[in-house]
Amino acid sequence: MAFDYKKEYKEFYLPKDKPEIVTVPKMNFIAIRGKGNPNEEGGEYQLAMAVMYALAYTIKMSKMGNHRIDGYFDYVVPPLEGFWWQDGIDGIDYSSKQTYKWISLIRLPEFVTEEEFEWAKEEAERKKGLDCSKAEFLTYEEGLCVQIMHHGDFDDEPATVKIMDDYLDENGYVTDITAERYHHEIYLSDARKVARDKLKTVIRHPIKKI
Repeated sequence: MAFDYKKEYKEFYLPKDKPEIVTVPKMNFIAIRGKGNPNEEGGEYQLAMAVMYALAYTIKMSKMGNHRIDGYFDYVVPPLEGFWWQDGIDGIDYSSKQTYKWISLIRLPEFVTEEEFEWAKEEAERKKGLDCSKAEFLTYEEGLCVQIMHHGDFDDEPATVKIMDDYLDENGYVTDITAERYHHEIYLSDARKVARDKLKTVIRHPIKKI
């Protein structure tokens, strides 16, 4: 059976509907940095998605070709994730999506080295005709965080974030979003196929003890 990160690491992908504190270890990702409204048809974000999934499935399906990756194991491609921020804004202004800056992410299995990642970029460019130059191999350690499962539209996230903030206040923590620590979302639903009021999204914020 294929290794499923969501099931094997439920503490990071399937939080409860109430806030909880976790320490997130170092992980490797496919990452693309960009800016602008993610809903823009044919925009920077949607182009990034095409590249990221092409790379993710090039690595996953390498078992079907001649290229062999040391330590390969079959796995389910992990969910799409995103770090989000806006210059000069504390938190996220959901009414000003055109000012979003983001790093889109898909977790990489542990057997993927930087060398194998570069192979995947070359292979995806050759087979798919995509420009993969903006994709990077990102190692990131998120550390101490608070997270919660958000149900519903992305624009309704502020109410869920307030629940997180109230929890932190009651327990002696504060949000620690900085230039290196981000508002983080993990998308467990396909927004193209699921009604917006049925979406499930992990919201995670970096924190520190007061």
